[in-house]
Amino acid sequence: MNLELNDEELLRYSRQILLPQIDIAGQLRLKQSRALIVGLGGLGSPVALYLAAAGVGELHLADFDTVDLSNLQRQVIHDNTQLGVSKVDSALARLSVLNPQIALRAHRTALDEDSLAAAVAAVDVVLDCSDNFTTRAAVNAACVAAGVPLVSGAAIRLQGQLAVFDPRRAESPCYHCLFGHGDDSELTCSEAGVVGPLVGLVGSLQALEALKLLAGFGEPLVGRLLLIDALDSRFRELRMKRDPGCSVCGARP
Repeated sequence: MNLELNDEELLRYSRQILLPQIDIAGQLRLKQSRALIVGLGGLGSPVALYLAAAGVGELHLADFDTVDLSNLQRQVIHDNTQLGVSKVDSALARLSVLNPQIALRAHRTALDEDSLAAAVAAVDVVLDCSDNFTTRAAVNAACVAAGVPLVSGAAIRLQGQLAVFDPRRAESPCYHCLFGHGDDSELTCSEAGVVGPLVGLVGSLQALEALKLLAGFGEPLVGRLLLIDALDSRFRELRMKRDPGCSVCGARP
């Protein structure tokens, strides 16, 4: 891993390097970082685009689905030319053009328990951009086991939510502390609908939280759940506490 920024990188990232919270040191940390994005749909699209543009050195892309015409209203990393193509391959094509300075790793098939554990252990942060509870619970368990922070986002209809779960911090709850065993009978976007800019907003905030964790600036949304009401343009924050009896993270030191 190159521990310096070349001239092209200094120019490419100059506007964020100007921020004293990031500077050269923070940009180098981003260059040396690895992020796993689970799901390359409405949330994963802005997450992948912004992390690539920001210079996160290695992006691991996980999705087993293909691009459908109904995706294009909100999944902005894909376009008409990629219909029927693997979402991972579609994203790889877009991101490699957007920023050829970064490395891209592909997971084109569904991750089982072992492959998910390996994928999580190989990165510095995980962004859950999936659309079902089973995947979210599995990703959370893998992050707790590996001690890797998780940036979790969700959006449906006109409501969105965002939280950061960081098992490296003793006070941080995990996803299971908040949502328990959940309910996989909940409606998905394909059944209930969603407005495109809302997933763009939640995904952009997920990318921002990941940059804060990786570059080491600001205060991430640990122990806080951000709720977004797009209909009335309102944001609300709820405090979350770790459940000492949680079956996933309760035994964590």
